[in-house]
Parts: sequence; structure tokens; C-alpha cells
Amino acid sequence: MQITAHRGVSSLAPENTLAAFSKAIELDCEWIEIDVQLTLDKVPVVIHDSTVNRSTNGEGLVSEMTLQNLKSLDAGLWFGDAYKGESIPTFEETLLLAKKSNLKVNIELKVYLDDDILLLCKKVNQVIRGSKIADSQLLFSSFNREALKMMQYICPQVRRGQLWREIPTDALLLLEEIKAYSVHCNYRFLNEQQATQIKQNNYQLYCYTPNQPDQVKQHWSWGVDMMITDTPQAYADRLQ
Repeated sequence: MQITAHRGVSSLAPENTLAAFSKAIELDCEWIEIDVQLTLDKVPVVIHDSTVNRSTNGEGLVSEMTLQNLKSLDAGLWFGDAYKGESIPTFEETLLLAKKSNLKVNIELKVYLDDDILLLCKKVNQVIRGSKIADSQLLFSSFNREALKMMQYICPQVRRGQLWREIPTDALLLLEEIKAYSVHCNYRFLNEQQATQIKQNNYQLYCYTPNQPDQVKQHWSWGVDMMITDTPQAYADRLQ
């Protein structure tokens, strides 16, 4: 596990779409990273922002739109004419593609203001169970500790990764609380001492989002296990 396609291959196709995930399959990526949140009618969908404004031709909060509303939007045309008509995928559609292709999925649980965290976790778990995808193909991640704590009880068999921009000084205590599997941090703020501490305590260490291999040459030697990148094609030697 060395390269994850961030929101799919988001440098070659519109982010968080089945097209972007299919690009990851074409490039033989082992992992994709996706973002999951709930619609107004409580369906888990794959989209990053709290609004649809940036990545579709629509406007409004995801949490205030039904699945039917969201499916009527174009999530590909902004990226290029070749992707006109691409839709926001449901979490279920994404897992079924991953299952069929033996693709592993880093599921970032997105939590915005006033979101019902417990309901999000329960709905995500329902889709996972319904898809019958192998637990070994999945990893939860989130900046929100409550979401990870809830998943520890709702879906304990799926591994958990703590997202941080910068690794805090009390990282080991926080990781132990959620029985974490991995640490996901911004590569710009990681130093060798932190990396050594994380690895000595037997956690996987992942960095986001270095889009040029030269940005993280030293990170591999520090023991970093995975780069989460928009440009997995730039790491072709790591995909072999």
C-alpha cells in the first residue's frame, strides 16, 4: 500500500465520480480515497464540499438536497466536455464498483456543522453491510474524532485512520483512544521525529496530498507507508 488516488484520479477526471474511480482502476491503483456525507433524505453520497457549488453545475447544501436533486446535477462538465453528464455517485454505487474491481477504499467521513454524526455512521455501516464488500477493502478516516469513536462501536471490524493537518503532541494518547490503525497528515507539516514516533508505535503513516514525487523524497525514508495524491500517475514506479 503505497499510493492512494485522492478522490479518485482527480487530476485526470472530475473528483469523487465513478469516472475518477475508474481511472484509478486503469492505473492499477490499489486504493482510492472518497468523501461521504448524507443527503436530505439520508442517503450516503460521495462528494467533498458541504455544498455542490464547486464540483457541479448546481448550488446549495448537500444536506438540504435529496438524492434525486443531486442526481439531476452535472458533476463532470466543469472538468471538461468529455465528462458531461457525470453524476454524483452514491456510496453504494462506489462500493459496488470497488467490490467488482477489488479496489480498496479509504472512506473519509465528512462532518459539517449541525450534521448528525451518529446517523451518518449508521447509514454508512448499512451500505457497507448491504454491499457485502470485504472489510479488508475498507478504511475509515476523518478529522472528526466523534465519528471515528462511533465507528469503533458501530463497525469495529473496519480499520480507522485519524486525519490531522499537523500531528499533535498528544497523538499517541488520542490514537489509543480509538484503537487507530493509521495516521493521515499533511505532508508539509510532518517531520522525521514525528514519523519515527508514529512508526515505532506500530501505526501506518499516510501523507496527503503531495502531487509531485519530489515533494516527498525524504518522507519515504522516514517510514511513510502511503501517499494520498491527486496524481498517482506521477508515481508510476510505485504502482508496479
